[in-house]
Amino acid sequence: MNALRHTISIVALGTFQLGRRMKSQHLHGLLLGTGLGLSTIASVTYAQAEAAKVSRKLNVSKFMAEPITDSAVLLSDQDNMRHRMELMIMEIQADFCRALESEEFNGQKFKVDRWLRKEGGGGVTCVLQDGDVFEKAGVNVSVVTGSLPPAAVQQMRSRGKDLAENVKLPFFASGVSAVIHPRNPHVPTIHFNYRYFEVELPDGSKQWWFGGGTDLTPYYLDESDARHFHKTLKSACDEHNTSYYPKFKKWCDDYFHIKHRNESRGIGGIFFDDIDEPNQEGAFKFVTSCARAVIPSYLPLVQKHKNADYGTKEREWQLLRRGRYVEFNLIYDRGTKFGLYTPGARYESILMSLPLHARWEYMHEPKATSKEGDLLMVLRNPKEWV
Repeated sequence: MNALRHTISIVALGTFQLGRRMKSQHLHGLLLGTGLGLSTIASVTYAQAEAAKVSRKLNVSKFMAEPITDSAVLLSDQDNMRHRMELMIMEIQADFCRALESEEFNGQKFKVDRWLRKEGGGGVTCVLQDGDVFEKAGVNVSVVTGSLPPAAVQQMRSRGKDLAENVKLPFFASGVSAVIHPRNPHVPTIHFNYRYFEVELPDGSKQWWFGGGTDLTPYYLDESDARHFHKTLKSACDEHNTSYYPKFKKWCDDYFHIKHRNESRGIGGIFFDDIDEPNQEGAFKFVTSCARAVIPSYLPLVQKHKNADYGTKEREWQLLRRGRYVEFNLIYDRGTKFGLYTPGARYESILMSLPLHARWEYMHEPKATSKEGDLLMVLRNPKEWV
């Protein structure tokens, strides 16, 4: 009898606590509905408590939009790297967008476009256009699945991936990428991309790797800006391995080289691909540190220069350098090519990196002694900043 009283007390207490969270008429129906015994009441109480716990855990209002993967699925297996990466890049996107919005003078906001892809997955594209500070800013998250197209397989094989040709290779890819084109020529452009990739092999095993990087493209060289930018990225790298920054800085200088111009796109940063060491957890933490270093590396430069004076000469030079940016992205960039090769590609999101305005002049060459010439000298001869 005492055991029975104890059981009834536990159920009654659970019901009372539930009643504090529910409308009285709902609770009344629960208690007086036909055929409900103590065990049924207890199971309903538990199920609703669990549902409430799940809904409290994932606060989607902190993101720019709903995640692509269903929230319940994301929370059901929080050790799954696919899920961890999606939540991380959604957070990075939102933090960066809101940081940029805070720099605008008249409250310009990002347009948010959540899209789905019939082949699998989707994305969230955020674009701020014609702002007072940012002429065009794009921050994109994509979480896609499908089968690798032959061109993508060839590209990966050329990097040393052991992937068979002429067989179906399911893949998963997620990432966050951004390109920010400011209005003032004294504020540099920034680009970053952090991604995770899985390929399922014919035997059922998986290959996985991370990639990414952050790089800066100034229109006028400010050496203190360059040192701050590189020092911030170096600190993020050094938290995990002191060999990372020099290795990935050189990789960045080599990757963002515009071969037909024999000059770099900008003053570099870090770039890496095919990272699968020291292990999946360690690689994920490294990528997360790099992604979180973007705001402290860039926002101080925006705040420093966004009110600087400039004229027609500076604006035209900015547009000429943006022309070089377009050339690199359309001719050499692997991410752009992969996106364009992928069936069901969303071209608006892939090409969001392109500026609103750019300029080409025949045989243009600035004077070596000019400020424009100072920048060109560094672009043709990459240097160490820290």
